[in-house]
Amino acid sequence: MPASLTSIAGIDFLASSDSVARQLIGMRILIDGVGGIIVETEAYDGEDPASHSYSGPSARNAAMFGLPGCAYIYRSYGIHWCLNFVCREAGHGAGVLLRALEPTDGLDRMRARRGLSDIRLLCAGPGRLGKALAIDRSLDGKHLDQPPFALSAPEPGLQHTVVAGSRIGISKAVEQPWRFGLAGSRFLSRPFR
Repeated sequence: MPASLTSIAGIDFLASSDSVARQLIGMRILIDGVGGIIVETEAYDGEDPASHSYSGPSARNAAMFGLPGCAYIYRSYGIHWCLNFVCREAGHGAGVLLRALEPTDGLDRMRARRGLSDIRLLCAGPGRLGKALAIDRSLDGKHLDQPPFALSAPEPGLQHTVVAGSRIGISKAVEQPWRFGLAGSRFLSRPFR
C-alpha cells in the first residue's frame, strides 16, 4: 500500500475510525479549491451496526472496504451526496463521515451551489456540505492526497478543544459517542449536549 495513503497531513488513516474522526477536527479540506475547516465528524466501523459496511461489501459501499485515505461517497435519502474518509486496513469497512465545515475557501461558489448567503448554513450538515463542495459519486474511491482533494493540518499554534457525543440520524448503536466536534463552533450541524 502506498505510504501516502496511510498518513495524510499527519492523520494516520490506519487508526480506528473514532481516532481518525477526532483527529480530523480542525483540519482543512478543499475540493477543487472549495472548502474549509472540519468542525464535525462521525465515526463508523465494520463491526458497528449503524455502519454501511456492517452487512459486508456491496456495489454501494465498495470504497469503504478499499484503501485507507480514500473517499467513500454515498447518497443519503436519494437526495444528498455525503463525503466520508476510509480508514483502518483495506477490507475492514471503516470510515468517517464529514458532518460540518467552517467555510473558508470558495465562498461564492458554495453560495451559488447552495442558493443561500448565510455562511453558517453553507456546510452545517453532511447533505449541505456535499452540495456546497459539489460532491458526487465520481469522487468515490479517489485518493485524499491527490487532486481534487487537498487535506491539510490546522494552522500552527491553533488551539482547539474537541467534544464528543452521540451520532445523529441513526437508529442503531446510538449510545456510541462517536460524533466529534470543535467546541464552541457556530458551524456545527447541531450543538453538543
